[in-house]
Amino acid sequence: MIDGSPTSVRAATSEAVLALAPRDVRACVVRLSPTCHGEGDHDFLASLVAMARAHGVSGYLGDGANRWPAVHRLDAARLFRLAVEKAPAGSVLHGVAEEGVAIRDVAEVIGRHLGVPVSSVAPEDAVGHFSWLGGFLGLDAPASHTLTGELLDWRPVHPGLIEDLDKGH
Repeated sequence: MIDGSPTSVRAATSEAVLALAPRDVRACVVRLSPTCHGEGDHDFLASLVAMARAHGVSGYLGDGANRWPAVHRLDAARLFRLAVEKAPAGSVLHGVAEEGVAIRDVAEVIGRHLGVPVSSVAPEDAVGHFSWLGGFLGLDAPASHTLTGELLDWRPVHPGLIEDLDKGH
């Protein structure tokens, strides 16, 4: 059932795509990491930077040990190419280079680059501080590309999330 949440819309889209496989359509799903980063990123990381600037603090929820998978956008692009060229119909592929980067580590790099303090934000203040990310930022969501790598011989080679952030991207 689609309730309008990002998770239900994503699941419904995946189901619709995979339903084409038995109809002789070589359809597959590529599930990208929520942190698909690289020079010119305007999504998740750019939002965290903007929030840190606006609040004067680079925050994380709780102890910040929760992890999010990450992939460099150039590695993700290569995965899409391999999916089109080689993925069997009905494949579900994971665009994940790093299984889980601690959100506190991300906040620390942002804080260091902006020259603002880094601190925990109470869960009840998450939406007030992080806006639309408040409901997601506390999730611990590690993921792996092991099966995708084996199926398509895909090995991420571009910088990791923390290294990329340290470069200012």
